[in-house]
Amino acid sequence: MDSAFVVLFLAGLITGFSKFSVGGMGLLILPIVMIVFPGPEALGMILPLYIITDILAVWSYRSKIAWAVLARFLPLAFLGVFVASHFLANINGEQFVNFLGFTILAMIALGLYLDFRPATFMQKPWAAYTMGFLGGIVTMMANAAGPLFSLFLLEQKLDKETYVSTRAWAFFIINVVKLPFYISLGLLSVESTQASLYAVPGLIVGSFIGYHFLKKVNPVQFKWMIRIMSTIAAVKLFLF
Repeated sequence: MDSAFVVLFLAGLITGFSKFSVGGMGLLILPIVMIVFPGPEALGMILPLYIITDILAVWSYRSKIAWAVLARFLPLAFLGVFVASHFLANINGEQFVNFLGFTILAMIALGLYLDFRPATFMQKPWAAYTMGFLGGIVTMMANAAGPLFSLFLLEQKLDKETYVSTRAWAFFIINVVKLPFYISLGLLSVESTQASLYAVPGLIVGSFIGYHFLKKVNPVQFKWMIRIMSTIAAVKLFLF
């Protein structure tokens, strides 16, 4: 349990820091937890952490929510969660690891694309449905849908406060919807939730650091550091 405590503390630290600073570290959290909880069960270990930070986020950003934007892509996200639950029920540990590695690399590639090309097509209705459905699948199976949801929301021409609030509520609603599916798949239980509480101290420390040191972080350098670390994590999943 000593190694589990260290890993979960680190996962909580990264979750809190990412949620309350520049973000972008979500791709690292699941591979880290899988060091001691290999396979899909790692998903159930970190979902309570996400919901805790989501509650803090929606409390902090409870105004100026673009509900009309959420209504465009959340229904398809729910469908994606439902479809992905059937995938999770019928894949083995090796297939899950390969899917996770591929997803991380795909999200990194998407981020690189967005650095150099505009994505104005995201304002089209079909794009909302597509991003919602794909995001639902990715968040259910890999907890790595941040780049997809951000891609869609950034192109809706929202002001900064509305973007942050809408994004926070999107993640909160979807993560709550995922709860019964994880429970039915046996990925989330009383025992796993109790174990995930070891991450709470790291979550508090990470949130504090992220909130107070946001202005000292160079966003561009930080983004590239996370991309490099995420790529290494994805390659490790494929090789080991």
